[in-house]
Amino acid sequence: MRGSDRLKPLLLALFTGLAAPAVAQDSPPARVVSMNLCTDQLALMVAAPGQLVSVSYLAAEQAVPPLAEAARALHGNRGLAEEIYRLRPDLILTGPYTAMTTVAMLERLGLQVERFPLLPSFDAIVEDLRRMGALLGREARAAEVIAQFNRDREALAARIAGEPQLRAAVYSAQGWTAGAQTLEGEILAAAGLVNIAGELGLGWGGFLPLEALLLADPDRLILGRADGGGDGREGHSQARALLAHPALRGSRAFRAGAASNDSGWICGTPFVLEAAARLIEELGR
Repeated sequence: MRGSDRLKPLLLALFTGLAAPAVAQDSPPARVVSMNLCTDQLALMVAAPGQLVSVSYLAAEQAVPPLAEAARALHGNRGLAEEIYRLRPDLILTGPYTAMTTVAMLERLGLQVERFPLLPSFDAIVEDLRRMGALLGREARAAEVIAQFNRDREALAARIAGEPQLRAAVYSAQGWTAGAQTLEGEILAAAGLVNIAGELGLGWGGFLPLEALLLADPDRLILGRADGGGDGREGHSQARALLAHPALRGSRAFRAGAASNDSGWICGTPFVLEAAARLIEELGR
């Protein structure tokens, strides 16, 4: 079937007004669709059984393991307007940059779309969970998750209290380093590490030449995935080569025991605290 044929039902609804206009709901939404990896995970943590009918296809592989398993039981959408429309959602969840053309079309169809800013901070995680609970009519469940997150956050802070602060750097594909004003930076701080990106004027992160990293001489390294996605393209080969460079592997920080990031670093969810705890263990703190 041609692409134009697949779009006909959606265009018909758009131009003839077959979709019902968005209205205020007195009861919780029954068919929720998430189009963003991060809203996928927040919704999976808060939604009632059966309430979430679809998440992005990324969730099955890139969500943290407990949520990835739950995501595999749901329809994995690719953020296409017709696909989302045919799921008959009464609430759609997206991030700030998710398929903006698709989102605009779904809104014109009268569907309720809620965008989450997904700010890179631990405090924003609490706000996102609270908002998710309100949207899904699951305030009590969201409050439980928030309370546990706050308890775990306090316990992690107590764990590193009095420990010497080591200087660390996140070093990822093609030389990208994360600054303090990022989620990765917050994870480093939660693990009691001082992010050297601040010393280098990279508060939001940026590309850091290998020579500059070696001259900064951090105490510890957190390396991003070296596979670059694993599709064999030249850019990914370059990323692998950089993270396997002999000078990097021979550095004091690498020899002290480099850690690595994982799926817990991707999105602002309570699992960031598990990522920080693993970082403490991997770096032998």
